[in-house]
Amino acid sequence: MAPRSTLHQALCEALDDEYRARATYRAVIDAFGPVLPFINIIQSEQRHINALLSLFAARGLEPIADPYAQGLPAPASIEAACRIGVHAEIENAALYDRLMQAAEGDDEVLWVFRNLRRASAECHLPAFQRRLTGAQAESCGGGGKGGGHCCGGRGRARAAMHAERVVDSPG
Repeated sequence: MAPRSTLHQALCEALDDEYRARATYRAVIDAFGPVLPFINIIQSEQRHINALLSLFAARGLEPIADPYAQGLPAPASIEAACRIGVHAEIENAALYDRLMQAAEGDDEVLWVFRNLRRASAECHLPAFQRRLTGAQAESCGGGGKGGGHCCGGRGRARAAMHAERVVDSPG
């Protein structure tokens, strides 16, 4: 196998983190049911994965397989799960801060990375923090269950749609 380029490594690292987030939040839902904010955020994590997979395809790069496909253990409580979510979303934002350096020169990858970072820092993190403090945890942008600009999909979906549109467009 040929060594991966810096960009390919960055995309693989981002995809691994999104796979882990999805598996973590799926474990919470499997253990505790369709609780907020997990039920919204897991949908967003799938859109992140789709956006990243589209970037791989557009560049002819091989994505990593999901190492968490067999699942992860569930936290002991929803409170513990939210604390894990807070930590994971802080780490995710820091990851994208670092990975953006590897994507310099590829405007589309930078755009997707910025949007994924923004969703973690500005949507998912506050949703977990609100749940921990007992505040409303439905969505980050208002609009009720699934209607927030990030957790409900409009912010993250734009990244996925943009990446998928590039794959389908000529040149």
